[in-house]
Amino acid sequence: MPQEISLKDVPGLVGTVVGVSDWITVDQPMIDAFAGATMDHQFIHTDPVRAAAETPFGGTIAHGFLTVSLLSAMNFNCLPKIREQTMGINYGFDKLRFMSPVKTGKRIRGSFKLAEARFRGAGMLMNTYEVTVEIEYERKPALTANWITISQFDPKDRPEGV
Repeated sequence: MPQEISLKDVPGLVGTVVGVSDWITVDQPMIDAFAGATMDHQFIHTDPVRAAAETPFGGTIAHGFLTVSLLSAMNFNCLPKIREQTMGINYGFDKLRFMSPVKTGKRIRGSFKLAEARFRGAGMLMNTYEVTVEIEYERKPALTANWITISQFDPKDRPEGV
């Protein structure tokens, strides 16, 4: 379980890797479930025989958006919990690049570098993470992204001077 930190500690972590998640295996049942949820049944994701015969991947690959979706689980798995946070909000991405396909059966993990942390309004901290999703035993990552989240907290808990 990730450590717990105070809201006042977050700005001091800017520029550091604040978490690396456990490995997650991306298997065919996970890919098929994602295909069902998103209605994206392209054969490169859901038909192992055809994907092996007709693609350079040797089989099926995960949807890029599945890999992005797993960032939430990776975040929860490894980032320090902010003691005063009442709610976390996904604000979006400034940059997202799919660098390499995730082949079925591969394991991936996320590395989170805190690039920026700034207080907004009375009860919000906006965090920008430089995220890399690694593929085990591969040189190129699955994706890189600048992910923005908001930590909501009670305004009475805001550190003085910020």
